[in-house]
Amino acid sequence: MSPFKSSTGLDENIAGALCYFFGFIGAILLLALEKRSRFVMFHALQSLFAFGAVVVGHVLSGLIPLLGPLLASLLSLLGVAIWVIMLAATLQGKWLKLPLAGDLAEKQMRKL
Repeated sequence: MSPFKSSTGLDENIAGALCYFFGFIGAILLLALEKRSRFVMFHALQSLFAFGAVVVGHVLSGLIPLLGPLLASLLSLLGVAIWVIMLAATLQGKWLKLPLAGDLAEKQMRKL
């Protein structure tokens, strides 16, 4: 358990995990409510960017004949893998950074 509390009153690791557990809604809600914890804000942004990319990939895969369904299936597996890994990491209080989404989240954090 993280000894630090977010400005929502939840432990940082719980609030960070909620960013992934509830997807876009949880990330947007915690990004709007969180004022103090950089851990929670980072994971909210990373969740938005990562799952936003998966959704865009799904939409684009629908435009590809023949290979589109295979690509959509692979993206679904990737989305579930990211979801499980990031839930576990945030519950342990780790600052696990995804390759592209994490870089975008860090860049955005500098502006906050």
